[in-house]
Amino acid sequence: MTSDTRRVWLTTLGCAKNQVDSDKLSAVLEESGYTAASSIDEADVVMVNTCAFIEAAREESVDTIIDMETAKREDAKLVVLGCMAQRFGMQVTEAFPQADAVLGLDRYGELVGTLDRLTDWEPIRLTQSPMDILYTIRRPTLSTPYAYVKVAEGCDKPCTFCAIPLIRGKQRSRPPVNIREEMVELASAGAREVVLVAQDLAAYGRDIGAPGGIEDLLRFVSDVDGIEWIRLLYLYPREIRPGLIAEIAANPKLVPYFDLSLQHANGTLLRAMKRPGDGERHLSLIADIREAAREAATRSSFIVGFPGETDDHVEELADFLQEARLDWAGFFPYSAEDGTPAAGLPGRVDPEVVSERLRYLMSIQEEITAEANEATVGKTYRVLVDGLEDGRPYGRSYREAPEIDGVIEFDTGKPGDFVSVEIDASYGSELAGTVVG
Repeated sequence: MTSDTRRVWLTTLGCAKNQVDSDKLSAVLEESGYTAASSIDEADVVMVNTCAFIEAAREESVDTIIDMETAKREDAKLVVLGCMAQRFGMQVTEAFPQADAVLGLDRYGELVGTLDRLTDWEPIRLTQSPMDILYTIRRPTLSTPYAYVKVAEGCDKPCTFCAIPLIRGKQRSRPPVNIREEMVELASAGAREVVLVAQDLAAYGRDIGAPGGIEDLLRFVSDVDGIEWIRLLYLYPREIRPGLIAEIAANPKLVPYFDLSLQHANGTLLRAMKRPGDGERHLSLIADIREAAREAATRSSFIVGFPGETDDHVEELADFLQEARLDWAGFFPYSAEDGTPAAGLPGRVDPEVVSERLRYLMSIQEEITAEANEATVGKTYRVLVDGLEDGRPYGRSYREAPEIDGVIEFDTGKPGDFVSVEIDASYGSELAGTVVG
């Protein structure tokens, strides 16, 4: 190992909230004298920020830990972080004796000291590592013109299928000033779009007695210089009140994009999930959104194969999709999570049946998404240039959230620019256009 610094490689799995954690951990390490490795084979420490949300995520985490162990230098240290380390700490330690440290979310304050010990290094300490990275505002150099900002941690909702409260605890909202400070830092680093995320975003502020909730926060951060777009992800339907819809529709900094966490259309299944509503109430919410913001883009996610789900329930969801005409949707197989109430429910659905239902519902939504994209041909959109692929720019309008929806390819522009693009062609979930004006 070199004596002037220690190099760290960090692989992140899971959702945008996990990526925010990794970004903040990287900033803390940089402040403490560590350097990001440019490749895994030059790293003195290899870290994996794991996900444990569902079984497939845990399997990916396990596979990645094994891959990192194989790929790293023989003398490099291996550290397991994140949700899987938080929820299954001792089991992870026993399953991976080759891991030099296993640190869950509530032990992130120990990370710098742990790495100092593992690498036998004593850098000059200029700043104190914070115990809770939720409130950290510093981030590494941005590689994209958009950035995620986590406004709260944890969740108070009683959803029977979800392990998030077991992993991340009850909701903890950040003070508005702390959030704004982070957005100012990101703007100075080149961010043009900020994506606000939380497990229960629309319930922001309730735990800290903020009377205006998410709407007041949005008004408070909307005038940060340099930030042109603010996007909201993960909106629990019962929390989407008329005031929030009106604020998104009227505030020019807020993109009219509604990510609705609906989960299903059948009321019986939703009650078993301890989720609000049914297909009829979901459609009413979507109608309210479209009445307030006629061109609003809509997305949702749905669980397939929840215990007790029947073919009739699936057809009810299929009919809902046809009527709702969501721009985007994701479908996920139910995963029985230890410690959640739904894990003990009868009526488990055969995995092969779940796979068939997933294919069926996804095929319906793919056609709806393709039709929605086809309807954009001939229209002109303001587009944020995200990057270049083979020298050709690509980006997104308000209709596409980063990393989960489609992109638009066009002829000219550099990352971080906003350009006007006339859509020339649609290819399923992708679009192509020409810069105009």
